[in-house]
Amino acid sequence: MTLRIREQNDALKKEKEHLADSMADIAHQLRTPLTSVNLILSLLENNSDENERKALIRETKELFVQMDWLLISLLKLSRLDAGIVVFKSEQIDVNNLICAALRPFLIQMELHNIDSQIDVPKGMIIQGDCGWLSEAIQNILKNCLESVGDNGKIEITCKDNTLFTEIDIHDSGAGFGKEDLPCLFDRFYRGKNSGATGYGIGLALCKMIITRQGGTITAKNHTYGGAIFSIRFPK
Repeated sequence: MTLRIREQNDALKKEKEHLADSMADIAHQLRTPLTSVNLILSLLENNSDENERKALIRETKELFVQMDWLLISLLKLSRLDAGIVVFKSEQIDVNNLICAALRPFLIQMELHNIDSQIDVPKGMIIQGDCGWLSEAIQNILKNCLESVGDNGKIEITCKDNTLFTEIDIHDSGAGFGKEDLPCLFDRFYRGKNSGATGYGIGLALCKMIITRQGGTITAKNHTYGGAIFSIRFPK
């Protein structure tokens, strides 16, 4: 009995420490863009050049978009942590899923001349929640787009066998540092090649969504350069 109480107390202590660390991380993540906004507002106040003012306003809007994405992602993470998300179990056409996930990025890809190649056999079906899985793939694509920069390339391929269905997303970016690979899906982890707008949330959210639906996700450096994410759904 005494041992069990001690174990429970240790578990509660670790949970409190984790919560405290998480709150500190969240505060830091929000403080960074807010500090930038305050700086820009002070520059706006003392700047009479119309073109510079427009550029500063545009930058402020982009920071608010980043903060909005951050808050929404944190809310989704908290819902998943609390176990209150009920995933649907529906048949999903993989090609439709990928097209839906890509759609929000098409203008950005066109502006930066980023090429996409999709090779998905017709009629490939997986079981899961289409909305949440689209969210997971979007977080991978967001990571890839930040990595490839202008004139980059993203390749999405799928394969199917008797054991699982696999979706591979390969980008032409810089890939991952060896020290980053074990931590890529850790919450709030930012690798050395992370973009300036990265918060270390997207891939953690992505993994939670996929694993909670029975799938797996891995990431590694591709043999021919860039990063490759592999998502598997068992039959």
